[in-house]
Amino acid sequence: MIRLKSEEEIALLRENALMVSKTLAEVGRHIEPGITTKELDVIAEKYIRSLGAEPGFLGYEGFPGTLCMSVNDVVVHGFPSGYKLKEGDIVSVDCGTIYRGYYGDSAYTFPVGKVSPRVQQLLDATKHSLELGIEQAVAGNRTGDIGEAVQSYCESLGFSIVRELVGHGVGRDMHESPEVPNYGRRGHGVKLHEGMVICIEPMVNAGRKEVYLDDNGWAVHTADGAPSAHFEKTVAVRHGKAEVLTTYEFIENNNR
Repeated sequence: MIRLKSEEEIALLRENALMVSKTLAEVGRHIEPGITTKELDVIAEKYIRSLGAEPGFLGYEGFPGTLCMSVNDVVVHGFPSGYKLKEGDIVSVDCGTIYRGYYGDSAYTFPVGKVSPRVQQLLDATKHSLELGIEQAVAGNRTGDIGEAVQSYCESLGFSIVRELVGHGVGRDMHESPEVPNYGRRGHGVKLHEGMVICIEPMVNAGRKEVYLDDNGWAVHTADGAPSAHFEKTVAVRHGKAEVLTTYEFIENNNR
């Protein structure tokens, strides 16, 4: 069942989205060669609690961290660990909060130092495809319009779209209906209505689209070992133009 949100609920989701946006920026300030993904996870947990919220992922269905830390060929759901980031790595940081009974959820893929030109193109393309998808998140459109916008742009550059993982609704539960695939056909899928709040999250591989699940039951890897990028924003469906609840401004101001 799809739950349409009241303006009061959207305001709470906006507060969560702002907290997650600030947490991602705080983590991003510390990303450099030599730091471990576990150290970054500790920074995130402390920061979220300092805002008066709870980590949304910690303990969720048994997940062991505050952040999903997905390095290089890990698409999503990587565990924080003792792995030390290296120059040229990329790391998807996926973060969630719970505040006043509602969830926040957003992700950003950071380069560690200087990355190769093709990897930088992957990051830029995935991030831009998210914006193209958001443009389609308006009342009267369908989820297939979002997916087609993401897919057609990324595939035009020689990248591939993961099929096994999709975006989702968000509210009192982290994952609500509808599913929001990053592939599809215009005019197909679930119809979008004012009051829907969804997470759009392109997961784009530099190589083939096929993936496999790690033995830990969580981390999803590219089958060919090629790098993968992941960006996610929370969006309220509106008439005419989507309202983006998440911002990357805090992250990008840090990097200037």
